[in-house]
Amino acid sequence: MTSRNWVRLFMTTLLVGGVTTAIVGFIIRWNEFQPYFTEFQIIDILSTLIWLIVMGFLFSVISQMGFFSYLTIHRFGLGIFKSASLWNAVQVVLILFGLFDLIYLRYEKFAKPGDSLLPYFGLAILLLGVALIVAWYKVKQTNRGAFIPALFFMIVVTLVEWVPVLRENEKSWLYLMMVALMACNAYQLLILHRLNTQSEQERQKRAAQPKSTTNNSKKKKMSKKPSM
Repeated sequence: MTSRNWVRLFMTTLLVGGVTTAIVGFIIRWNEFQPYFTEFQIIDILSTLIWLIVMGFLFSVISQMGFFSYLTIHRFGLGIFKSASLWNAVQVVLILFGLFDLIYLRYEKFAKPGDSLLPYFGLAILLLGVALIVAWYKVKQTNRGAFIPALFFMIVVTLVEWVPVLRENEKSWLYLMMVALMACNAYQLLILHRLNTQSEQERQKRAAQPKSTTNNSKKKKMSKKPSM
């Protein structure tokens, strides 16, 4: 990827994180922020909006760190296991392990005596559902081989990025960071191949420019005939 497209990816992902967090933040904490709107407290509304956008930027940076870390890990995995099918099998095991931890470990840590395990399936089902949709769309854009890596990234990497809030289990922050991370991760995953293709086209264009310039100068010299 060229530096120009990398900057573009960084800035647009920041925008996705900021906008998503601002929208979801107002929805999730509407009971808290509603008085600002009913009483037309413009300063409070703007300060809250700016604060949510800044938090979205932070979530976006965490997402981008996880994304580029996974790209490195993916290459290492292909090199170590020497087979894409074997590496995919390892990723499937890690996906199942991650979903199990999201359900069981949260239940063990936060459930009260007598609580059912079923409510703790909600976040795992939501995360899996979004991941399946994103992975399916990635396959439509690229090839079948992208399904498992996309699913792994959307589930396991999102869980790793989500750990600080999962440990606290504060409901509003839990959903706020989850939605922001999934939005940023999905965006990066789905736009990566387009930026790589565009970067390759730009490199080819740059490589062809000196050659065409040289040929044009030669043609100009040949066209100039000595005056009689």
